[in-house]
Amino acid sequence: MNLLLGAGLGTEGFVFDTALAAYLLNPTAGSYELPELFQTYCGAPLNSAQTWETFPDEPEQRGQAAADLLSAAAAVGALREKMEPKLAENGLTELFQTVELPLCPVLAEMERAGVLVDRDALERFGATLTQGIGSAQRSVYEQAGLEFNINSTKQLGEVLFDKLQLPAGKKTSRGYSTSAEVLDKLRGFHPVVDGVLEYRQLTKLNSTYVQGLTKVIADDARIHTSFQNTVTATGRLSSTEPNLQNIPVRTELGAEMRKMFIAAPGNVLVDADYSQIELRLLAHMADDAAMIESFRSGGDIHAATAAQVYGVAPELVTKQMRSAAKAINFGIVYGMSAFSLSQDLHITVGEAKAYMNAYFKNYSGVQRYLKEVVAQAKEQGYAVTLLGRHRWLPELKSTNFNIRSFGERVAMNMPIQGTAADIIKLAMIRVQNRLKAEGLAGRLVLQVHDELIVECPEAEAEQVKVLVQQEMEQVMELRVPLLAEAQIGHSWSDAH
Repeated sequence: MNLLLGAGLGTEGFVFDTALAAYLLNPTAGSYELPELFQTYCGAPLNSAQTWETFPDEPEQRGQAAADLLSAAAAVGALREKMEPKLAENGLTELFQTVELPLCPVLAEMERAGVLVDRDALERFGATLTQGIGSAQRSVYEQAGLEFNINSTKQLGEVLFDKLQLPAGKKTSRGYSTSAEVLDKLRGFHPVVDGVLEYRQLTKLNSTYVQGLTKVIADDARIHTSFQNTVTATGRLSSTEPNLQNIPVRTELGAEMRKMFIAAPGNVLVDADYSQIELRLLAHMADDAAMIESFRSGGDIHAATAAQVYGVAPELVTKQMRSAAKAINFGIVYGMSAFSLSQDLHITVGEAKAYMNAYFKNYSGVQRYLKEVVAQAKEQGYAVTLLGRHRWLPELKSTNFNIRSFGERVAMNMPIQGTAADIIKLAMIRVQNRLKAEGLAGRLVLQVHDELIVECPEAEAEQVKVLVQQEMEQVMELRVPLLAEAQIGHSWSDAH
């Protein structure tokens, strides 16, 4: 589609795609190359695995190239005959035809449009980070009482666990683990730990974003990320070169990062974000009366949960209580255990169990739903979203407790996270189609998690803001309102 758009041609002629079909049939396969698919679905090796991006100039290669292309085209035709019945058999035809295939031209157009980057802001951010890295490094050396290579796991382990005698995890033949998880548990034991974590965060931001983004700015001063729609097991999109999905969302540094993505002169960015979509889907799918009422009344779901869990009046809920309730709300969606919750909130496992019991007492529909969804996945062999997307879960039959528990957590979470992914994809298709139908110059340029960003002329800003919000909110009828909040700004940060 990208090639066709580049040649000024339309993308209306596509009726099937073997990689997309294979992805829906097996979302954890990881690779959907033609030769492998032909072997899997047609039971034979493909005569020639070579497909040509550009036709060769050399006459002796042309005959081979033509044969290879014919072979590939025939393979695609044969695969379609095998795959279409399988999609139908698994209830995936509608998802394929109304979500996955129509999303392709939207993604191709977004990749071509790209997003403008402010090089000066990027350089200033790099200078700030470099300063911060130097300061964090000095702090670590001071606290540790010596200079060493912070990036060396071996040297860091020796400083933390041998010299400073911090409680160590398991020591392997390669030394101590100094993973983020290990260091996080050591916070509070010694001030050097915070310094190391800060140093790591700043160096990662610098290498991933400042150096990484600088490398991929195209001649038009824009970054053209590649959207990947056959990678995640849940159906969510991901992006590469650069990966824009993992910009830290709620940190000050993340806000600084977003200042670098800007609208072209005379334009603005309209940024619309779903509000608590996964919790709203949980309320809908679990048909939980208390949670549905919380969302319908337009109140603060985390404060309402805190009031129930702590047994206090809503006006007596403290910031700390709300924060704990938020951890429980989101943890439940991910099948969190009492142990994990105790670690997150720095409380005992007993207290975490009491919180969870109070939570399920109030949201009994959620507890019932989570049990049912695991039982259903065990029976069917897969978890499924509202739109019929599957994720096969052989882990549920494992005799290994840890593997089986992982399968159960996925069975609880995948229907919710996967449905959220389906909804945002549908919203992207609807937004792009309506922008065109109304003859607007605005175009989708970015999608990050539950957030859509449109670049449009300033004169269209208000109209586009209303349009995006409407399309996102009306994409599916739920038992609770599906809310999207939209803002306008000259940079991603201003509009966020």
